[in-house]
Amino acid sequence: MKKVLVVICITKDESMTLAKEVASFLKDRNIAFDFINFDGFSDDTSFAEYSFVITLGGDGTVLYAARNCVNLNIPVFAINLGEFGFLASVEKSEWKDKLDLFIKNELPVHTRSMMKVSLYREGKCIVEKLGLNDLVINAKNSAKTVSLEIEYKKMPLCNLKADGVIISTSTGSTAYSAAAGGPIVAPDVNAFVMTPINAFSLSSRPIVLGVDGEISITVQPCRTKEINMIVDGQDGIPLQFNDKIIIIENIKKVKLVACNDANFYEALRSKLNWTGGPHA
Repeated sequence: MKKVLVVICITKDESMTLAKEVASFLKDRNIAFDFINFDGFSDDTSFAEYSFVITLGGDGTVLYAARNCVNLNIPVFAINLGEFGFLASVEKSEWKDKLDLFIKNELPVHTRSMMKVSLYREGKCIVEKLGLNDLVINAKNSAKTVSLEIEYKKMPLCNLKADGVIISTSTGSTAYSAAAGGPIVAPDVNAFVMTPINAFSLSSRPIVLGVDGEISITVQPCRTKEINMIVDGQDGIPLQFNDKIIIIENIKKVKLVACNDANFYEALRSKLNWTGGPHA
């Protein structure tokens, strides 16, 4: 084992206290480690020198780690200090036992698909981003509509006039897409979900698409001049008319420790009150 990176979400006070406990745990086992602070919008960095990453925060901290780990095949051990914990599935009360099992190679590692987003302007790729949750294209200011030409597998899908559109992975289907009325997709179902945001036409409905096809979105001229592309909730990237955004499945999948199906369904029941009863 080379070294462990501990990602501290500095917006959560308890993460600093827990970081000291994790440091003591690793020192007792003679495991070298580094700390890095995450403020919610940190630039992506190289994690190449590390054997695995421990995150102390919520799902947003996991998204940051995933983007930096996926193409290096580095596992992410996510301790949940957030509200939902769909990705950060190791709870505070159990992290020592589970981390000990993981170090002994006795805890399973699960994989999740990620998307690769490429922005083309005048035929040239100017931005590439990885996302574990979603891509959002919308007007910078609220109550403004955008016009988008959307193709799937190089076939016309729709000309969408809406506040925007969300393209999510199965993992991201429980995030912004769900809030906008999109379906929740089990993490073991490999799919993209396209969810319009306040579409101008009532016939514009969410649709589930296979990841074997390429999604192409072209920004059409409209009265809204300030349009953003946002991947996994990071800072928006300004778009211009006739820009084309290509979304495909990333070749490699991110490795998440102990993030299994049981954790997902438990989070649905306990965090989203997915019970079906009269008091849900």
